[in-house]
Amino acid sequence: MGKLEGIIKSEIVRLAKREIRKISAPLGRDVRSLKSAVSKLRKTVVLLERFAAQQEFKLKKEKTLLEATPEEVKISRFSPRLIRSLRKHLGITQRELAILTGVTVGAIHQWESGIFMPRAQKKGLLVALRKLTRREVRELLKEKKSEEKERKLSVSRKKRSRRIVKR
Repeated sequence: MGKLEGIIKSEIVRLAKREIRKISAPLGRDVRSLKSAVSKLRKTVVLLERFAAQQEFKLKKEKTLLEATPEEVKISRFSPRLIRSLRKHLGITQRELAILTGVTVGAIHQWESGIFMPRAQKKGLLVALRKLTRREVRELLKEKKSEEKERKLSVSRKKRSRRIVKR
């Protein structure tokens, strides 16, 4: 009789395992697909967080690049020699300084020769330039030059479209 009991018991265990496999196999596939989806989403979130951090850094950089507090501007003193030494320290030409400050090259020459002194707004830009490194100034110059090129292109396109309309 012990043999018959063992056979029935083993058959019940075998059938139970088969039934469990029928139920658990699709669940296992679902779990694996969900794990891969979660993994992909994690990677996407990490990439998006990095991108957001880079964009935030760029925004902070753009906002704070050429700003100085009114107190700093009021305290600051600029002589022709100091303006020239600031320009030399940053490793830029008069033309590049003119692009950064939004004035003409002649104005920079007059500041450096002592004929005129920069007004409050331009003093603020010069104070802000004191805080920057050469690398930051180069990057800022690239941005300004690219903006200037885009502006010139849009102006020339407008002129062309006006000529076409007139004809």
